[in-house]
Amino acid sequence: MITLKTFNRKELEDFTSSGDFQQYDFLPITRHRALSHIKNPKASDQDTLLILAFYEEKLIGYVGCFPDNFNIDGKEIRYAWLSTLYVNPEYRKKRPAKALLKRVFEEYEGRIAITEFTKEAEALYNIMGVFDYVFPKEGKRYYFRTDAAKMIPEKKPGTQPLKPLFQILDAATNGLISIKNLTVSKPDFKYEILDQIDKESADFMNGFSGKRVADEINTFINHPWVLEGNKDEKYLFSSFSDRFKYFWIKIFDQNNKLTSCFLLQLRDGYLKIPYLFADSNVDEVVRFLQYFIVTHKVKGFTSYQTTLNREIQQSKVFPPIYERDFKREYLFHKNLLELLPDHFDPNYQDGDGDCMMT
Repeated sequence: MITLKTFNRKELEDFTSSGDFQQYDFLPITRHRALSHIKNPKASDQDTLLILAFYEEKLIGYVGCFPDNFNIDGKEIRYAWLSTLYVNPEYRKKRPAKALLKRVFEEYEGRIAITEFTKEAEALYNIMGVFDYVFPKEGKRYYFRTDAAKMIPEKKPGTQPLKPLFQILDAATNGLISIKNLTVSKPDFKYEILDQIDKESADFMNGFSGKRVADEINTFINHPWVLEGNKDEKYLFSSFSDRFKYFWIKIFDQNNKLTSCFLLQLRDGYLKIPYLFADSNVDEVVRFLQYFIVTHKVKGFTSYQTTLNREIQQSKVFPPIYERDFKREYLFHKNLLELLPDHFDPNYQDGDGDCMMT
């Protein structure tokens, strides 16, 4: 028989600080990821943050919850994102995933949202019959350097023996790209690069609607889910990378007035822009991105920022070697949707939910 154990903020802190979470065949969470969940400003002391599934006292699966809320006409609607879901393949016939999800629905009264899910997980969510697809975001991924040695063997494992050849081809191609990029100059406008959001930026952000304020974003910058270092093979989700860093960018006009600020996340050569706050003209944002991409040897950049992508398409200084259309789907539990007004649009930025964490 499957038994379940839930952890709220205090219980999760005790579980990880004691080291008890390391006793199993696989890790249900990492210490730094748990700390981020504990520090989440939108998590209450009573919220369930992690649920473990056991069969005959053996850990066979877990699900992570990441509390959030909507404020609509002065009314707070609390809900949670599913941040992880894993079951040991040897025990799938025992249906631990279904048991874990049912408990999550009970804990949050069905107020659950999901995004950035795998195809396998998506199939399970659809089988449950309680989720609807809502608020899709159209995006772009731009490529600036070749990465065949990584991408081809991942998609076609049979080509693994050819990896040294792919590395040679990457080096040759990217060498030519680097020569071409020598003509890219430093932006001729004032900008600043910070480790986190400062007061001037926070005041500027207050002029925009958003799901997260400066202090909340800073909390997750200071308590990331991913650290730089070697991957822990006992944890199946994102935990460590060779390179992982956030950059807070500020751009000013000729009168030293702040005109835009945004968060960049760089992970192993791939760039995201989780948050962007800008006046109507984002041309200088595009020009800064071009310089940043060249100086940091960015391989790819993913953006669902509609205004920014439109400006990039019109830009003559932002020439990727290749680009692809992307779509981000969101699944909302029907119980959550019933609480939202007709024609509601959350206006999610790229980093909302748990997307800025990985």
